[in-house]
Amino acid sequence: MVPVRGNRLTLLDSGAEFFPALESAIDAAREDVRLETYIYVDDEAGRRIAEALKRAAARGVRVRAMIDAFGSRGLHKAFVPGLQAAGVEVQLFRPAESWLSLQRTRLRRLHRKIVLVDGRVAFVGGLNIIDDRTDNPTLARRLDYAVRVEGPLVARIYPAVHRLWWLVATLSARRRHPEFRPPRIDPKPAGESVAAFVRRDNVRHRHDIEAMYLRGIRGARREIVIACAYFMPGWRVRRALMAAARRGVRVVLLLQGWTDHRVFQQASRTLYEALLDRGIEIFEYTGGELHAKAAVVDERWATVGSSNLDPFSLVLAREANVVMFDEPFARSLRRSLEDEIRARAEPVRRMLWRRRRWPARLVGWLAYAYARLAMGLAGITGRWL
Repeated sequence: MVPVRGNRLTLLDSGAEFFPALESAIDAAREDVRLETYIYVDDEAGRRIAEALKRAAARGVRVRAMIDAFGSRGLHKAFVPGLQAAGVEVQLFRPAESWLSLQRTRLRRLHRKIVLVDGRVAFVGGLNIIDDRTDNPTLARRLDYAVRVEGPLVARIYPAVHRLWWLVATLSARRRHPEFRPPRIDPKPAGESVAAFVRRDNVRHRHDIEAMYLRGIRGARREIVIACAYFMPGWRVRRALMAAARRGVRVVLLLQGWTDHRVFQQASRTLYEALLDRGIEIFEYTGGELHAKAAVVDERWATVGSSNLDPFSLVLAREANVVMFDEPFARSLRRSLEDEIRARAEPVRRMLWRRRRWPARLVGWLAYAYARLAMGLAGITGRWL
């Protein structure tokens, strides 16, 4: 993780801010658009971005989209050919004939969400290409964040996106793709912000995002606020959070209230008692679906990205976060999280949680046992169990 200065960083709150900004950037593209996403849905937002990609291709922009084959398995069969017919190059990440395969490599997904435009603008965050209302029975917005990046940091993001495209293109064609080296880009300074690009893969950067969180937590002096859709960190992160609370740091966790993965949520809740006993504050989001993966430390350090604090994100998937050493940005993100906590979250009370009846405790421990079994089958052992 190498921070670079001279960036302009813009926080984008949920789909209402993200999709208009993304569409506008694609419509302004002159040479090159690259998109990576885990979930792409053919809904209002998906069609809106698809049309922007097609418009860019029609005016001569080279447009490439990489979509995770499992996360986007619900796409209509005609959707990708429709993009390709309009001139958009599309790669499916790790397609499989059967999702019932027990091969562990099937779990190594493209979970990061990145868009690059002309080597000068990047979008990095947790938002898939899916409307806030799609597959969301809460009928409220899907709380999530992205950051628009302009400046020298884009030059750190671009090679990672290019090389993954090259790798997937080479493997799918079963011959070496010619574009191994990314085109040289040199985005000019666009602001004063210091930021770093942090990614997780299964080769050189396997633990980079976990290490980023540990540095942030261990360096905290006053406050840590974390919003995490899927929360089951390994013991190193849990111990770091507890140690921070012991030294007087206020530690706040905003986690899911409603969830699309009930078993995982029940397993995650088995961690609550130990965290609450150490003075960590836990809130469950009740204002809709929480999908955010963001954190703020001491209003000076912040991160926004695709990585949850769970084994899928930190051990298996390709993820990407931006870390900001920028007080105005950190304060803005903290203010947004605090507003959501006050208006649309319920506190988990320590004494009430300790008094849960035995059936609720049994469900939690059975879910945790199931989660441990699933992690073991996936090859996740050691500090996660």
